[in-house]
Amino acid sequence: MSRRRLLGTAGAAGATGLVLGAAGGATGYAATRDEAPAALTSVGSTEVMFHGKHQPGITTPLQARGHLIAFDLAPGAGRKEAAALMRRWSATAERLMTGEPVTGGSADGTGHDTGIALDAGPSSLTVTFGFGATFFERTGLKGHRPPGLDPLPPFSADHLDAGRSNGDLWVQIGADDALVAFHALRAVQKEAAATATVRWQMDGFNRTPGATAKPMTARNLMGQIDGTGNPKPDDSDFDKRLFVAAGAGDAAYDWLAGGSYAVVRRIRMLLDDWEKLPVERQERVIGRRKADGAPLSGGTETTEMDLDRAGPDGKLLIPDNAHARISSPERNSGAAMLRRPFSYHDGIASDGGPDAGLLFICWQADPLRGFVPVQRKLDRGDALSPFLRHEASGLFAVPGGAAQGEYVGQRLLES
Repeated sequence: MSRRRLLGTAGAAGATGLVLGAAGGATGYAATRDEAPAALTSVGSTEVMFHGKHQPGITTPLQARGHLIAFDLAPGAGRKEAAALMRRWSATAERLMTGEPVTGGSADGTGHDTGIALDAGPSSLTVTFGFGATFFERTGLKGHRPPGLDPLPPFSADHLDAGRSNGDLWVQIGADDALVAFHALRAVQKEAAATATVRWQMDGFNRTPGATAKPMTARNLMGQIDGTGNPKPDDSDFDKRLFVAAGAGDAAYDWLAGGSYAVVRRIRMLLDDWEKLPVERQERVIGRRKADGAPLSGGTETTEMDLDRAGPDGKLLIPDNAHARISSPERNSGAAMLRRPFSYHDGIASDGGPDAGLLFICWQADPLRGFVPVQRKLDRGDALSPFLRHEASGLFAVPGGAAQGEYVGQRLLES
C-alpha cells in the first residue's frame, strides 16, 4: 500500500483502532510496545491544508507540540534574498504538511531530508510565517509596513529580554507529534542557511488530542481552563475581528488582505507562589471555578459571566480585580482576540523556581484594538499579575494564505 493511500485510509481505521486499544487492555498495550509496527492512528493521519485564504496555524485546533522561532536577515540580505527564502520555506512547509519528506537541494547544501519524521503521518502539522517591523526596513519596503506594526506600548509588568523579543521574520510550527514538529523546525532552520540567522527560539506543548474522555478547552500550567472566551468561528464578526479585510485602508497594505497580526509573549508563571494559594483563592483571582471553568456567577463553562451578580454578603461573586472580569470584551469595548498559546517548561530558573509558563500567542485584525487595550487594563489592576512575569514580546504581521502556485508573502515581496 502506498504512503498516500495509507494516510487516506487511516482516518477511517483510526477510530476503530482506538476503540480496540481501549477494550484490549494489556493486549492493546503490548501491541503498541512490541517491535511489530502498528497502523497509523487518526491523530497521525490528520492533514491541514497549506494553501487557502488564510495561513494555517491560526484557526487550526491547538496542537500538542509547538516551536516558535524568530530570525533576523543576515548582513547584506535584502528583498531579493528574502523572497527566495520565503519561496523555499513555503515549498518546504507545503510538502511537510502532507507528511512527505523534503526532497531536492537544500539551501545549506545537504540536499537530503533529515529522516526525523519518515515513519509518521502529517500529524496536523502547520507552519505559519510572519514579518516583524524591522523586516520592512531591511528589505526596502518601509512604505508597505502597515500601521498595525507600530511598536506595542510599554507595560508596567514587563521585564522584557530584548534578545528574545521581536525579529525580522517569525515562524510558528505546530503538530500533534513532537518528532514531526522538530522535523519541520530543522527544515526551516536549514533552509534559512546564509539568508537569515536565528534570533530566538521557544518550545511549547499542549495536551495531546485524545488524552481526555471528551473534547474540552485546554488547561494551562496553573491548572486553569484557558481559552473559554475565545471568539468562535460561527460568530457573525469572527473574520472581522481576526483577519485584515481586502481593500481596508491604503493600497500599500493590500498584501496583508486575509492576514492577521500575532502578538507573542513569553509569560513566566510563578508557580511556587500560585500553588500555595487555596483553590478558593485561586478561583477568585481568575473569576472562574477551577474544576470546570464555569464563572463564579454560576452556570457552566460556556455560561456568560454575570458581572453584576452579588452573593448573600452583598459582595460581587466575580471580584472587581478578577482576571476574567478585567479581560472580558464587555469591559473592553468589545475588544477581542483569538488566544492560541502553548505552555512551556525550561527547567529551573535562577531563583530556584520552575522556569515555566505560557507562550501566549493572540491573533487579531488590529493589535491596537485587540491586545493593547486589554493588556493596559490588566496591567493596572489584574489580581493575576503578581503571579506572572512578562519576559519577552513580539509583534508580527502575518500575510494571508498563499494561493496555488504562490509562496507566502509574494504579494508583498513582488509588489
